[in-house]
Amino acid sequence: MSLETLWLALLGLLLAGYFVLGGYDYGAQMLHPHLGGGREAGREAARADRNAALDAIAPFFLGNEVWLVAFTGVLFGAFPHLEGTLLSGLYPLIVAILVGLVVGNAAIQLRGRARGSGGRRMWGALIVFGGALPAVCWGFVLGLLLHGVPRRADGSFHIGFGDVFSPFVLACGVTTALLFAAHGAGFVALRSGPDLAARARELGAQLLCGTFAAGSLALLLTLFGAGASMTNRGTSAVIAALLAAALAGAWWSFSRGHHVRAFVATCCATALPVPLVGAGHYPYLLISSAGTGLTIDHSVTDGATLKILSAFGVLVVPTILAYQAWSWWAFRGRTGRRHPSYF
Repeated sequence: MSLETLWLALLGLLLAGYFVLGGYDYGAQMLHPHLGGGREAGREAARADRNAALDAIAPFFLGNEVWLVAFTGVLFGAFPHLEGTLLSGLYPLIVAILVGLVVGNAAIQLRGRARGSGGRRMWGALIVFGGALPAVCWGFVLGLLLHGVPRRADGSFHIGFGDVFSPFVLACGVTTALLFAAHGAGFVALRSGPDLAARARELGAQLLCGTFAAGSLALLLTLFGAGASMTNRGTSAVIAALLAAALAGAWWSFSRGHHVRAFVATCCATALPVPLVGAGHYPYLLISSAGTGLTIDHSVTDGATLKILSAFGVLVVPTILAYQAWSWWAFRGRTGRRHPSYF
């Protein structure tokens, strides 16, 4: 395996890791208002349940963004030509993702300081917005990359309203948002007490049905020539089948109350869209809707720079993995037992 391919694999690993770890953050935020008790529960009990849902992600949600920072660093350092084309072309969606991250993080931390019910409702709405906006926009990004972007003769591209709001890209956005929400439900069920875990489990099963329906629409559009434009159709079909199996396994696990299995399955489902784009298009990193593409050879930096970056990668990547493992071990267990409320 060449050094270029190894760095491409690392780039995909970091993005897939962020989808898995940041995905349950987005999902828990989107489900925040729906995890309180029903009418039979008191107002204070419902608020406590919603806080417990946020407590599930509290020790992790800022640290999980390290994976996004690392992905951006590898993109800038190892694939500067792809970065220059991709980030400038997807500028509106990238800005929307960053706005959602900032708003969501601020709302999670400031909601507990609101003195009145109106302030809490406002911050609660911003928590949902901060989870839903990046989730939908990441789906739009995946849909555009799968379908192909409108590249110009000089290699640049600019997405317009019609590109983002095409049926296939919209279907990808809805699919990703529902998948992240189900993933968040799985994480809350894994980390919360029995009552809240049961409600999260029910929501997770329902959301997976919606995910499968939206994903089936995207697949149907692809079969009719209005969806993804894959270079390696055999590889793409295998990864798509694995994704469908992961969704089915997650639904089965939710339905039978197996929280750990459900969360493992949703982890696989949230990670698989990344190799679907990468392996499905290889050796192209960016497919054009006009039939041309940007290959790995045209995107990667020179070999000398890759060797220098590799020396840093040997140190940085294990550090990120060690930090993630330590944080999960330090904050293991369900909320409300080993750890106090954070909000």
